[in-house]
Amino acid sequence: MKPASGASRRHLPTSPFKPPPPAPPLEKFSVNDQVTHDRYGLGVVLEVEDGVAVLVDFRSQQERITAPFKKLHKL
Repeated sequence: MKPASGASRRHLPTSPFKPPPPAPPLEKFSVNDQVTHDRYGLGVVLEVEDGVAVLVDFRSQQERITAPFKKLHKL
């Protein structure tokens, strides 16, 4: 039996096994953007690390939120 290769496989359009949907693009944040987080609430972006993380001030605390920003939304 051959081991599974790491290369992506071609999917036929008529196949009942559809490939997973592509990941949505990461949301872009800028300094001073107002944001909301599902756990921490309202905040303001203090620092942006391109494609890696953002530092957000939620008044009671500052949190570094790493990508992907699933629970962080721009207002």
